[in-house]
Amino acid sequence: MDTEQIKWWQRAVVYQIYPRSFQDTNDDGIGDIQGIIAHLDYLKQLGVDVLWLNPIYQSPNNDNGYDISDYQKIASDFGSMADFDALLAAAHQRGLKLIMDLVVNHTSDEHPWFKASRQDKLTPYRNFYFWRAGNGDSAPNNWDAAFGGSAWQYDEQTNEYYLHTFSTKQPDLNWENPEMRQAIYRMMTWWLNKGVDGFRMDVINQISKRPGLPDGPLKPHSQFGDSQVTNGPRVHEFLKEMHQQVLAQFEVMTVGETHGVTPADVLKYAGKDRQELDMVFEFQHLRLDNSQHGFGKWSTRKAPLVALKRVINEWQVGLHDQAWNSLFWNNHDTPRAVSRFGDDRPAYRVCSAKMLATCLHLLQGTPYIYQGEELGMTDAHFTELASYRDIETLNAYQDLVNDRQLLTKADMMARLAASSRDNSRTPMQWNQQLNAGFSSVTPWIAVNPNYHEINVAAALADPDSVWYHYQRLIALRHQEPIVTLGDFELLLPTDTAVFMYRRCWQDQTWLVVCNFTAQRVQRPIMAELKDSSELLLSNYADDLADKLRPYEAKVYRC
Repeated sequence: MDTEQIKWWQRAVVYQIYPRSFQDTNDDGIGDIQGIIAHLDYLKQLGVDVLWLNPIYQSPNNDNGYDISDYQKIASDFGSMADFDALLAAAHQRGLKLIMDLVVNHTSDEHPWFKASRQDKLTPYRNFYFWRAGNGDSAPNNWDAAFGGSAWQYDEQTNEYYLHTFSTKQPDLNWENPEMRQAIYRMMTWWLNKGVDGFRMDVINQISKRPGLPDGPLKPHSQFGDSQVTNGPRVHEFLKEMHQQVLAQFEVMTVGETHGVTPADVLKYAGKDRQELDMVFEFQHLRLDNSQHGFGKWSTRKAPLVALKRVINEWQVGLHDQAWNSLFWNNHDTPRAVSRFGDDRPAYRVCSAKMLATCLHLLQGTPYIYQGEELGMTDAHFTELASYRDIETLNAYQDLVNDRQLLTKADMMARLAASSRDNSRTPMQWNQQLNAGFSSVTPWIAVNPNYHEINVAAALADPDSVWYHYQRLIALRHQEPIVTLGDFELLLPTDTAVFMYRRCWQDQTWLVVCNFTAQRVQRPIMAELKDSSELLLSNYADDLADKLRPYEAKVYRC
């Protein structure tokens, strides 16, 4: 690849906004669109190129907006369509692009399509969803839902079950139905005609189910990948059709959330000439700390560095010059990066947050920054179940502690503190004022108590803050083609403490060295460098050559 072949989204850095927790401007404890508008200059100053908004559509909020009841209305919690139009215009005026969350594997059970399908077996909308007769007194098959229980909900009105691979209030759409697909494509075109710059597509590799919906050897969400609902037989046909009929008509970017994919799979979803998606989110690196005793994501383990490097290497090498990587440590569904992969203790939080940023942003791909990550925001460390709001978290506690009694309350609370999605959903920490400057009233979820030390105002006042380190990394990506175009080579693959890699392009070589531990270590760094090497970036004030201090990161140009 050369500079002329680069797409705009390959040079870009994306900033993910969780609107409910970003900024409240109307004193209801919930973030809103006007709150995003108020901070566009802040985001422009950081240097990002694209804003990704989590869902702001009309929704009963069973799953915080991922249960949509009207794709073409804005939820009143967030404002109005006029507010959205103002946001889009204000972002574009600043040279910022905006992509929406597209949730088309399922709707809310309060969507007019589903309401109509529930009323009458003969309505055309019945086939917009999966309705099936029971298997005797049991559900149509043995599939489990992601949030616990059966993936089938019995409905007395028509004496049949409907499929929901997530909450009972999130019935799955039937992509086998061409009329349903056309309705989705019309909706997407409506948003793109408005001027949005693309979509992040929620669980998009689940839109094609196994023919006949058979029992599975693995229930759908017990292990993503080898299931009956992921990477189905018609998924690429559907995505090609979507691309041809909608996406190809616009200059946009797309990223698909795809659990259970390998690099080989992604060459089908996002390969150069596939005409499906531009890139995908893969989750192999986020499963490395899963429980080893059958409790899935509910774990307090740390990801082993050797395994983490192996997975990143597989994706960097496997996609190079054939597809494009998305780069992320965290998002709205995961714990905070510095708590999960770094060290959020006060002595190490800043240096480990900078180290993680350095390691990720200098890989090949498009980096995604989750709101507050640029401050080094940490997990909430809630100690009471009443503090949690997330349906997945609350259902898991009910299942593992109350119903099956597999874990004690104390054990489960420790697992929730490490793994709950609510860790990333606490309000953005703007300043030291009431509720971190997020809202003048009690927020929908509690503010992290450490906002007095970790906040935007403090970060901008400190030239050595995590925030300025992110700004420098973003500037390097924009200024130096090697970050976008360079080859990747992993060094020291079996080293349990240090992540070291080389980027090469034309006559340039960069060496990136990251200590993932709180220990001082020594490695043959200088032996990898030439006499004319220049230290481009570091999270310490000086350079001790082969000696690495706790969570030290440094980047050399050779």
